[in-house]
Amino acid sequence: MIPSVLPTYNRAPLSFERGEGTWLLATDGTRYLDLGAGIAVNALGHAHPALVAALTEQAGRVWHVSNVYQIPEQERLAERLVQATFADTVFFTNSGTEAAELAIKMARKYWADRGEPRAEIVTFEGAFHGRSTGAIAAAGSEKMVKGFGPLMPGFRQVPWGDMAALKAAVGPDTCAVMLEPIQGEGGIRTLPDADLKAIRALCDQTGALLILDEVQSGMGRTGRLFAHEWAGIAPDIMMVAKGIGGGFPLGAVLATERAAAGMVAGTHGSTYGGNPLACAVGGKVMEIIADPAFLAEVARKGALFRQRLEGLVAAHPDIFEGVRGQGLMLGLKMRRPPADLVKAGYAEHVLTVAAADDTLRLLPPLTITDDEIAEAALRLDRAAGRLR
Repeated sequence: MIPSVLPTYNRAPLSFERGEGTWLLATDGTRYLDLGAGIAVNALGHAHPALVAALTEQAGRVWHVSNVYQIPEQERLAERLVQATFADTVFFTNSGTEAAELAIKMARKYWADRGEPRAEIVTFEGAFHGRSTGAIAAAGSEKMVKGFGPLMPGFRQVPWGDMAALKAAVGPDTCAVMLEPIQGEGGIRTLPDADLKAIRALCDQTGALLILDEVQSGMGRTGRLFAHEWAGIAPDIMMVAKGIGGGFPLGAVLATERAAAGMVAGTHGSTYGGNPLACAVGGKVMEIIADPAFLAEVARKGALFRQRLEGLVAAHPDIFEGVRGQGLMLGLKMRRPPADLVKAGYAEHVLTVAAADDTLRLLPPLTITDDEIAEAALRLDRAAGRLR
């Protein structure tokens, strides 16, 4: 008999009743160190007092009015994002998947309004842009698309990081190049700054729009507000979600005025997107994370965590191959299935997330302390010892 909740997830036998900072308390009273943060969602940890206060205050005023009306909380958050980024305008969604759908529509509408039949979007293999029909077509991996055809046409995938293949794929039919500066689900694979600069230059030369998916790598995760800032470039369109809501469902598409020119009244919409509750929380998240001092601390703690992980690799060369990533978006490339270490971590009361076929993701709250980083390394060391 099928369970009442559709069984599309391989859920761990754990449930939690309370969280505080980097810790989660299970229903049996066991305390777990959370290095997954809801897959990079709880950027400020669990039950952050400032977010609780922002949500509570807004909940006592108005929850939802729909986008039929002006929403002051939405406008304030959009202004914050515009001031802090390359963007001229913002559309709010409920998730990264919804942001991907709009990004695809926006790029194609841009060329349609110019009267040019350019609809193809080039992506990298190993990408993850969500699980809608458009997003899985963009990623193109067999495990995501099998059984869900016919797929939305107009996407071409090239091997990860293969700049020659990318250059060959971008042509007169290309409306956009879409990529993650750091692939999350794909295994914490980072595009070098030089490649991001070359991709920006390629888009400028061919006219293709550059779409960056910063759903997982954005909102301070790498020590900059967005990962592409390290390369000194800017996209035309950017997808944001996860950390921007600090745990409350919120996503956004940021764009330049030129790229968004085709998205006029009636071309897109969302019932819940940009609701007052989400935007009140998102505004507080932005206020905290966009502070240069906060971002500098993320970069420092990321370097400290990496150092600890390098020691872990040296201590367990039969299990770990190396460390990947940037800031507090880190991965341990493994010689064993990463799911094995995830499960071993449960016994040591530490929570991690698997990625691809060979990488363990470490995406702790950006508020993790130095002492908690040291404790994380100890628990991961003990978990690795269980695999021998």
